[in-house]
Amino acid sequence: MVEIELDGQKMEVLEGSTVMHAAEKAGTYIPHFCYHKKLSIAANCRMCLVDVEKAPKPMPACATPVTQGMIVHTKNDKAIKAQKGVMEFLLINHPLDCPICDQGGECQLQDLAVGYGAGASRYEEEKRVVFHKDVGPLISMQEMSRCIHCTRCVRFGQEVAGVMELGMSHRGEHAEIETFVGMSVDSELSGNMIDICPVGALTSKPFRYSARTWALSRRKSVSPHDSTGANLIVQVKNNKVMRVVPLENEDVNECWIADRDRFSYEALNSDERLTSPMIKQGGEWKTVDWQTALEYVANGLKQIKAEHGADSIGTLASPHSTLEELYLAAALMRGLGSENIDHRLRHAEFLPSASVRWLGTSIASLSELQRVLVVGSNLRKDHPLFAQRIRQSVRKGCALSAINSVAELSSADAWAMPITHTLLAAPDAWVQGLADVAAAIAVEKGVSAPAAGQATNDAKAIATSLLGGERKAILLGNAAAHHASASSLLALANWIGVQTGASVGYLTEAANTVGAQLAGALPGDKGLHAGQMLDGRLKAVLLLNNEPEFDSAKGASARTSLNAIQMVVTLSPFKSNMSFSDVLLPIAPFTETPGTFVNAEGRVQGFHAVVKPLGDTRPAWKVLRVLANLLGLPGFDFESSQDVLRQIPGAESTHVPADKLVNATDARINLVSVAGQAPAVARIYQLDGLVRRAPSLQLTADARQAAHLEGVGA
Repeated sequence: MVEIELDGQKMEVLEGSTVMHAAEKAGTYIPHFCYHKKLSIAANCRMCLVDVEKAPKPMPACATPVTQGMIVHTKNDKAIKAQKGVMEFLLINHPLDCPICDQGGECQLQDLAVGYGAGASRYEEEKRVVFHKDVGPLISMQEMSRCIHCTRCVRFGQEVAGVMELGMSHRGEHAEIETFVGMSVDSELSGNMIDICPVGALTSKPFRYSARTWALSRRKSVSPHDSTGANLIVQVKNNKVMRVVPLENEDVNECWIADRDRFSYEALNSDERLTSPMIKQGGEWKTVDWQTALEYVANGLKQIKAEHGADSIGTLASPHSTLEELYLAAALMRGLGSENIDHRLRHAEFLPSASVRWLGTSIASLSELQRVLVVGSNLRKDHPLFAQRIRQSVRKGCALSAINSVAELSSADAWAMPITHTLLAAPDAWVQGLADVAAAIAVEKGVSAPAAGQATNDAKAIATSLLGGERKAILLGNAAAHHASASSLLALANWIGVQTGASVGYLTEAANTVGAQLAGALPGDKGLHAGQMLDGRLKAVLLLNNEPEFDSAKGASARTSLNAIQMVVTLSPFKSNMSFSDVLLPIAPFTETPGTFVNAEGRVQGFHAVVKPLGDTRPAWKVLRVLANLLGLPGFDFESSQDVLRQIPGAESTHVPADKLVNATDARINLVSVAGQAPAVARIYQLDGLVRRAPSLQLTADARQAAHLEGVGA
């Protein structure tokens, strides 16, 4: 520790810290623009100049390391004069467009200019003009004349997103922040550049000129997309979601969110929203009231149960639904006498599990790993915020290994981080590849291998890596979870984890994959799983918040199977599944209903509705409760979503109990995989109904590439 004096206060700080770090510890604010706690030091704005005794001139607090006995003044005349001088320079070329700037009201430059700016400028020459640039559908660079060259956006790309998409060209007054040779900004984390820009040079293109920041109400929520469970601030005006920004939570998403978390709100206000119940009669869709629709569904289910038995009724539930919705969907089926309930829509293997599959470690620990093996994941696109944390580990020296298909690792920057060791193989050879790694570990440790394998050079390299280091993890991605031999992959991963001391877990696909298991949205011993239900074995099916042709392993063929079912009831916020559904029930998206998500690490996160339901939309938990009441099922007298939550064992605390979170399997290792059967994996902007209907996300390079590949495949 080093002892210094800061504004007359003596304090101890860690050796190697800067004056800025010391000021943060002391609760003293030093004005700054280029400094950001999550980025490297640039020291190019000079706004944080402070007076250090015995120094010949003011020093930048962000780049000045503390020394024993240092005396620092951040508020004396010398420091204030230096800071005001810097502010005068920064404002020389800054345009006076605060009245129309989207950053107005939350602008760092605006705030600091009040305290450190002069009443009038001494600069009478023409201001510099920087022409606007088009960098894609998400970020607006229309007002780059505002840029003060703090380079936060450049450093964010290099250090957090892993892709340097912006850089500074030219020098002096000709310097500009721009993309390379007119390219677009395509990172899946790019929207964070908007948040960290201190002057409004980068703004949100979808939000542009739609509202003033002081007219927005701010309400907390949780992302409904991937399994990070990113914490959000949803900004609302006139009962309409206008913008989504991150809520800082160091244990979950730090201060970042993925672009699909940020921009998917556009779908909430789209023309595709379903706002009233609808029934198909004579091939024509007719709008009806809730009583008519629910009685129609209840009578239909009663009739089908009487004619064909309860086993002919089933529910396919989306793992993006809330914990309460999933619990009630399962309870409704079991109340009818059916065990046909499943959330594993994209799976190819459906072996039962007595425990809840999860990440196997905390999300925060992903930033501190020394060795990591990822199996079957396009990490950067499947889980942008997990990839960002692992990227931090790699920057600190972590050795990253991967077992994956050639397609997902076809380019050097596929994951935007260096991969130390790779074992490239077709999906049907992943089990053998993992068995080869296990064989190499067995040879090294002198133990028996769990399955027949060959210690190839690639397998040896991965084995050697995992046997080194201390903090280690084996992470099974979406493709591994959906694999036809998923249990064999898990069994091998568990054996390797025991031998190397690594944690083993699933990255888990959706916002509530862990919660769906906890809520019992799984078939019973005699129940049909998702694959069987999508083969047309039912007479009636309820589709909770999903579109099987996009959200299931069956793909487009699901439409044919569902067309043959006697009664299909869709509960969705959107006009979806209309070609094969008989009833559409409008349910609330995550912004219009209270609920709970359980993220990959088992963290239980509740949220409230941030706006009123649109039209006649109702929260799905209420729809399921009323439907159960009409069916005469007991035990559905819930007054609130909290009443439902209290019925779910393990959901009453902030974290699922450890005894429920176990990535165990009793399955035997089978090295023979189904040849040519690729796991069903959704691309980044096809993951769920919200992102599929967000116009700006569908204009991105990732979405266009996915559409092109699907067109080629067709």
